[in-house]
Amino acid sequence: MSIFQGFDNEALPHIDGSVNPVRDIETIDLELQVKDLESVEKKIERLKKASKAGDKDAVHGLEVLDRYHEHIEGFNNARMLAVKDEEKKYIDDLFLLTMKPVMYVCNVDEKSAISGNKYVDSVKEFLKGKNAEILVIAGAIEAEIAELENIEDRLAFLKDAGLDEPGVDKLVRSAYKLLNLQTFFTLGPKEIRAWTIKQGTTASQAAGIVHSDLERGFIRAEVMKYNDFITLGTEHACKEAGKFYIEGKNYIVHDGDILYIRFNV
Repeated sequence: MSIFQGFDNEALPHIDGSVNPVRDIETIDLELQVKDLESVEKKIERLKKASKAGDKDAVHGLEVLDRYHEHIEGFNNARMLAVKDEEKKYIDDLFLLTMKPVMYVCNVDEKSAISGNKYVDSVKEFLKGKNAEILVIAGAIEAEIAELENIEDRLAFLKDAGLDEPGVDKLVRSAYKLLNLQTFFTLGPKEIRAWTIKQGTTASQAAGIVHSDLERGFIRAEVMKYNDFITLGTEHACKEAGKFYIEGKNYIVHDGDILYIRFNV
């Protein structure tokens, strides 16, 4: 996550003398690209030695790494290079910094919290077509909201500021989207738990997140949808309405699913 100043304030002078979030993005990108180039060049040298010894896989790896080297040397981030999935294995062990997904957060003043400003517009224009998550948050407002303990006071404060929700909620939701994450729930007599999983996780894999025994002895998952449960109010009502499902181990868990895991070890 990269946070940039997106407003003018004489009390908060910028280290570079002026507010320019696009320049700040380019500066950080350059620093990360330099580190990634070093990593790529070191592996290229290793693969050159292996290729001279007749390693055909090393030869292919060199071709892929040369493309990454040329791409990054042209002031581009590694994540923007189009490669086949099977070719990514040659750079997976490098953990390239510019391969990681990035969320850009523009910290603005209170009057720009709703519609943004010229700095936000410049960032959006710069990142157009780069599949980037961009958030606009007024840090000063968020700090004041965080100090309020009563939920009703927080909602009233947000309404007065013309906002629908706290910035932290938007931040978490955007992070989940960026990282392809979602949440499922488990209900028990003593507690309700939320669990974070990758999109595409099967029911048996989700069971393993709760406990390895549940995955090992998985029998079935009894599933309710969050919205159905909230609307109807009880498990019995969901069953009566046909909103209670029996699924096998290959069922793909959806965001907001409520799971009862049946297992036997």
